[in-house]
Amino acid sequence: MTVFSTEQDFKYMDKGQGDVIILLHGLFGSLANFEHTIHYFSGKYRVIVPLLPLYDLPIKESTVDGMVNYVEQLVDYLGLHQFTLLGNSLGGHVALVYTLQHAERVNALVLTGSSGLFEKAFGETIPKRGDYEYIRYKTEQTFFNPANATQELVDEVYGIVNDREKALRVLSMAKSAVRHNLKDELCKLHVPVLLIWGKNDCITPPFVAEEFHNFIPHSELKWIDQCGHAAMMECPEQFNELLLSFLRSIKQTV
Repeated sequence: MTVFSTEQDFKYMDKGQGDVIILLHGLFGSLANFEHTIHYFSGKYRVIVPLLPLYDLPIKESTVDGMVNYVEQLVDYLGLHQFTLLGNSLGGHVALVYTLQHAERVNALVLTGSSGLFEKAFGETIPKRGDYEYIRYKTEQTFFNPANATQELVDEVYGIVNDREKALRVLSMAKSAVRHNLKDELCKLHVPVLLIWGKNDCITPPFVAEEFHNFIPHSELKWIDQCGHAAMMECPEQFNELLLSFLRSIKQTV
């Protein structure tokens, strides 16, 4: 997987040709979260995955709006005009706000385990930073099958929460997501929206998906059984099939 760094200090992966799909990862996420999605779609589409600057911005900019501003700048830099926007967890929240502000650019929106209505975060304070087993437990909660929380992934999360500057930005971002509730704005979305949700998501539980579905016009909700918060990682084949079907359906209606 190639990460390109530009003179504007953007870091992103850009692979394939055709209609554009932008993938946005979550709070503890990275480009690797979308490894299967990138591999599956880059032969048919142009897939762009920004590495969101979760730990690089000043504290005051470590917010949902700060991430939206970053995506705005990257989209302008790349000269993108029409694309599908897909976000997981915090990335879904960022995708929602971006679409509400720039509906003319977004052909369709895909949300999986998105924040914006309700989510269970690590808590209101930095949790037990030195407790490796606690971090393992919290990381395992991301998945239906805890075996998906590999030691590499747990080590990565452990390193983040034990880095004071990164941990403060995680806390700022998490609090911003809780404050930035979108319930009253979702009715303004008028692009096709696909919700792909794990039936066993305990971070943004199934009732969250149902509320998104109720509040968002032109939305469709697809469930994946025995699947947690990161469907594109835990059940990539089902996730990719649902996404491809949706992309083909909106192409036919254009």
